[in-house]
Formats: sequence, C-alpha cells, structure tokens
Amino acid sequence: MRLKAFLRPLACLCVASLAACGSSPRTTDTPGAAVTTGPAPLKIGLALGGGAAKGFAHIGVIKMLEGNGFIPAVVAGTSAGSVVGALYASGMDAFALQEKAVGLDETSIRDLQFSSGGLIRGQKLEDYVNEQVQRRPLEKLAKPFVAVSTRLEDGERTVFARGNTGQAVRASSSVPGVFQPVSIGKYHFVDGGIVSPVPVDAARQLGADLVIAVDISNRPRGQSPADMLGTLGQSIAIMGQKLGQAELARADIIIRPKVLDIGPADFTQRASAIVEGEKAALAAMPQIRARIAQLQAERAQALLLAQHKAAQDKQQACLESRSRLQKITGMVGISDPCSNP
Repeated sequence: MRLKAFLRPLACLCVASLAACGSSPRTTDTPGAAVTTGPAPLKIGLALGGGAAKGFAHIGVIKMLEGNGFIPAVVAGTSAGSVVGALYASGMDAFALQEKAVGLDETSIRDLQFSSGGLIRGQKLEDYVNEQVQRRPLEKLAKPFVAVSTRLEDGERTVFARGNTGQAVRASSSVPGVFQPVSIGKYHFVDGGIVSPVPVDAARQLGADLVIAVDISNRPRGQSPADMLGTLGQSIAIMGQKLGQAELARADIIIRPKVLDIGPADFTQRASAIVEGEKAALAAMPQIRARIAQLQAERAQALLLAQHKAAQDKQQACLESRSRLQKITGMVGISDPCSNP
C-alpha cells in the first residue's frame, strides 16, 4: 500500500512533465518586435572579374542591382574587380563609385618604373585604394570582401581576407609584365586572373547563398590584339580560360557586359563601360528574380521538412517517456500526454 501511495503522486508528477513536453511554448506579442518564422533572407554574393579598364562595367552592374533592390551582402574581386569591389565594400554606393570613376586621373594610380619585373610599380594603386577606403584593413570594411591573387612561387590561388586593403588589391591587379610582382611576407603575388578570372568560389566561401558573377574577361575572337597590354591581357585570359569556365559554372547568374572592344588601358571609354554594365545587368533581372524565387522556395520546403522532423522526434520522445513511466508505476489507462488536442 505504501508503495502504491508513493507511486501514484510520482506518476501524476511525471504525467504533468510529459504534458508540458507535448505542449507548445507560449509566446508574448511585444509591440514593435518582429517575429520571423520563415527562412532567413538570401545572402547575395558578387564576384567581380578582371579586365583592366573594362572593370568600369562593374559599376554599372552594381547600379542596376541596387536599383532593383538586390543589395550584395558579400563581394569578391579579381584584378580590376578587386579595385571596384574594395571601394564598394568600403561603404560607397553605385553613384559614389561612378563619381570616383568619372573623376579618376590615371596618373594617380600609375607609377612607371622600368624594371625586369614590370613597367608599373603599383605603389600608387595601393595608396589610392587605401585612401578611398579610409585606410581600413580588409576585415574592417563595411561589407565582407576578399581579393584574389596568384602566388608567383607556386601558382597557388591566394584569397586575401585580412590586412592591408590596398596591398591586397595591388597584388590581385599585378598583371605580369606590366606591374611588378608584389612582395608580401616571403612570397610574391601577381594578377589573380591567372587562377581565378571571376572569383565565384571566393564569394561562395564568404557565405553567399546566391552568387552573381560579372565576366568582363577577354575571350579570343580569332584576331590578334593591337598592343602589348592587349596581348598580355588576352594571354592571361587564355591561361585562365579552363579554370575560369569551371568556376563560372558554379555561379547562379553570369552577367557579361559587352565591353570586349574596350582596350585594357582605354580609360576614355569608362562611361561606355558603365553603360554596358547597366544594360547587361538589366537584361539579367528576370533571371535573377527567378533564381531567387527558386532558392527561396527550396529554403521554405527545407524549413517545413525540418519542422516536421522536429515534431516527429518530439512525439517519439514523449511516447518513449510514457512507456518508461508505465513500466515504473505499473499504471495503465492514464491520459495520453503525447497527444495534442
């Protein structure tokens, strides 16, 4: 009798605990507090490719993305794309970038110094970028940003995510034969376009759910370039072509502004390059919207499946607890605490 008298209140206590585990938590509505039950917003990543003066097209692409409400959360850049990407990640919007482009004096980023390593030293470019980003290191920029370069000693792809922003951009932009290699630590670095013409993978590594790639690289068109810079640019494009194609295939959206006729050193066509970027991005808007809708639907479905699985696991745990309770007390016919009314 004493055992039964002890077990009965114990059973009641266990039943109450089980009932609590089967019920839903109470929520309190707080004025002004947003309650989010759906999937988290998609993080858009921008991968800006190399192409010297063609890089002004990146500004036009950013203008159209922002104008249509698609604000990139993370940015990766190679060569010319690293220049635009660093300034954009520093907090400038597309119109501020355009102002910088229009007012840019070539002499402010070009320091001729004849040497066996290249015609341009690159220190002016480094200083210019650091001045524009207010001398903040990469990890202190307003948006997560990385610059991709090539390690000269072994050809390894190198992604700069911390440290001197201007130096990382300089390393990413150092076209072999034109810019002198950049010495960082015990290694030397040259243009990232050799190993990653459009840094899709780097943008993905920053956590992007959707990557928009902007490809402005030279593609061989059956004719010889007219000058040395054109020859070097096309040579780099050929070297990175296979790698670039494989990496571009991993992008969600590829935007290709029509800037192939703009010379790599032709800064006089910067306005035309920006316009071509705008036109190409605008044409891609239906594809961007469709891809975002698809990814959002996939996320919502995954969330529903996860919620269903969690509910099943919770119900199973309650059933197992009830079974253990019945074995301990020997009681049967108690109300089922695992069924929700």
